[in-house]
This record gives sequence, structure tokens and C-alpha cells, in this order.
Amino acid sequence: MKVWLVVLLFSLGVSSNVLANNAFNHGGWDQLLQKHVRLIDEGKASQVDYQGFLESKGALVQYLKQLESVNQQTFDSWHRNDQLAFLINAYNAWTVQLILTKWPNLDSIKDLGGLFRSPWRKEFIPLLGQVRSLDEIEHELIRGSDRYQDPRIHFAVNCASIGCPALANVAYQGDSLEQLLEQQTRLFLADRSRNRLDGKTLKLSSIFKWYKEDFEKGWQGYDSLESFLVHYKEALSLPESSVQSLMRGDLKLSFLRYDWGLNSVDR
Repeated sequence: MKVWLVVLLFSLGVSSNVLANNAFNHGGWDQLLQKHVRLIDEGKASQVDYQGFLESKGALVQYLKQLESVNQQTFDSWHRNDQLAFLINAYNAWTVQLILTKWPNLDSIKDLGGLFRSPWRKEFIPLLGQVRSLDEIEHELIRGSDRYQDPRIHFAVNCASIGCPALANVAYQGDSLEQLLEQQTRLFLADRSRNRLDGKTLKLSSIFKWYKEDFEKGWQGYDSLESFLVHYKEALSLPESSVQSLMRGDLKLSFLRYDWGLNSVDR
């Protein structure tokens, strides 16, 4: 219950302060998330009411147009935290918009791709003066930029799939970015369906396999995936013997199958 209470209080605090000390007003997105994202398992996962988003499409389109109105020069003038919050929200909002193009006739975001092209490579997002893809936002603007270098973004951007970390039910904001990134990271690592110790093997989400290099770039001084995991030993509920094995690099790591099913509300 404590985890759930922290998530609830954080959500209320962010929502009441969406305009304070932030370069961009994400209030429209914040309201949509509160209305159409349902936290489950004490906030470790979430389900999205895509039908509700469809019925609120006018508000979603208005928010997307607000994102589109920001030019590169304005974006570059913002604080780093405002920039990263903007890009995370843009990725998540445009992912929802992409799902709505075929809702309810799809079971996975992969249904929106083609034989030779993934949905993440579709160029349909007008952002910062160019038409971009979801891949470009994540891998070039966020991961490929030397501005951020924060592996916790992998627990913030949401690919509309059950295997993804939870889509937060509040918008990212510059002045609360650190707190929300940290919360979402700990919640994801505490989800035993996606990260768990099984005997002498630590079974992890495939996210840690696909993006291992991002956890080795020195964030908080950690230059290996193992040291990152030790940092979050409490969220992973690791006993001291496993922590010591991780620090020595001799705890076996394996990666779980990723569930690409749509993260939609059960109906």
C-alpha cells in the first residue's frame, strides 16, 4: 500500500503544479493521462483506455498542435529538464495517436507496421521543424543526444505494449522530471513479472538487453549494467548474497520474453 500511496500523492502533486516553473504547458496531456490511464498492481503497470482517448481526440489533437508549434530555437533555449520532459511527452502522446489510427482493430502496435517497415520508423510526427518518426525521437533526439544521457528514459517512453514500463498517469514536467523518472524506474524494477531473482539467475526485462549500452555510459558514476542494478537493489528485492555476486559480475543475467500485446484497458 505504501508504494501505491506514494504514486497517488506524487500524481496529485504534479497535476496541481503543471504550470509552475516549466517552460512548456503540458497541462492538456496531463489531464488526458489522468482521465484515460489506469494504474494497476500498485502503479507497477498501467492500462490505457484508448476508446476514451478516441472520444477525447479533439483535446489530444490540440495538445499535439501545441507540441508542433515549438521551434528548434525555442526548444534549445529551455533547461535540459524541460527539453527531456517535452520529448518524453511527445513520444508518448504521438504513440497514443498512432494507436488511434487503427483502434479498435489491432492487438499490438506491431500491427501498424508493414512487411519491411516497423511502426516506429513511420515519419508522421511534425516536431521541431521536421517530420519525424518515433524512432527518431527516442534514438536520435533523446538517446543520441549528448544532452541527456539518462538510462531511466527507458522507463518513461511507452511503446503501447504490456511489456513496456507503465505509462505514467501524469505528464512529465521540467520541475518534477527527476522525481517521476526515479519513481517510474523503481516501480518497473519492483514488478516481478518483468524483473525477478530466480534462484541464482536474475531474470530481467529485455529492455536491459536491447539498451545495455545506455546503462554503461556513466550515469551516476555507474559504468556497467550490474552496477546500475546494484543501485536499485531494494526495488529488485535482492538479498545481500546476490548483491555481492552482482558486484563481482558473476550473477547470471537472463532476459525475459517481451510481451508486445496492446496495453489497453480490459473490456
